[in-house]
Amino acid sequence: MAESFGVDPKRYDRTRAAYPEAMIERIVAASPGPDFLNVGCGTGIEARQFRAAGRTVLGVEPDPRMADFARGTGVEVEVATFEAWEPAGRTFDAVVSGTAWHWVDPVAGATKAARVLRPGGVLAPFGHVYQLPPTVAEAQAEAYRRVAPDSPLGFNGRSGASILDAYQGLYARAADGIRETGAFDEPVLWRYDWECTYSRDELLDLVPTSGGLTSLPPDQVAEVLAALGTAVDELGGIVTLPYATWGLTATRTDVPPPHTKE
Repeated sequence: MAESFGVDPKRYDRTRAAYPEAMIERIVAASPGPDFLNVGCGTGIEARQFRAAGRTVLGVEPDPRMADFARGTGVEVEVATFEAWEPAGRTFDAVVSGTAWHWVDPVAGATKAARVLRPGGVLAPFGHVYQLPPTVAEAQAEAYRRVAPDSPLGFNGRSGASILDAYQGLYARAADGIRETGAFDEPVLWRYDWECTYSRDELLDLVPTSGGLTSLPPDQVAEVLAALGTAVDELGGIVTLPYATWGLTATRTDVPPPHTKE
């Protein structure tokens, strides 16, 4: 699934939201210098934001389709998984990762980040999550239960739990991996809440970029989108989605990280 997002990189880049400017400023302020490594840079959304903030950004991206798109926007990208990527002696002031660190092994990734960060450098994985209105979420879940009964997304509309809160678990897991390396200060977990309003067509443009749909056949995608469209129409054709951007920052200590084979 991690390599399924490149099916339509143009749509991904068009519909995926940029990150809160306050978050960008927070990470820039935490970094001791301008050299950033962007793990899982995708189409370059966050890389362009950090470049606009005056940082120099090198992207690492496993999907060549996403990497090609990012290069077309001016981002330098090397194609590899982070675990397999060869730093060739290069070091950085910050390692950042936007809505991608959950695809990286939490211990191996943090260990490698420690090896390429200069002392005092910062590791900062972060990511968006949005919550659909209850009736729209249930319509999506029902459609998933029809077309992909084994998908965990078939249960999303039933639980009543906030996915905005549940997303914290990804970064708690990342923090555990960081602690295990012994190469960072205590990770600081943070969250930014905000909203974005979508028309029916805009929402149906966004939803197919999610992991649950990128790997489904086109006819099944169409069935899920039809159900979503009907539910949004019943709300007047416009929805305002609450977003949470979760993330953490961890500062590289002066203690050399353990050497591991790659």
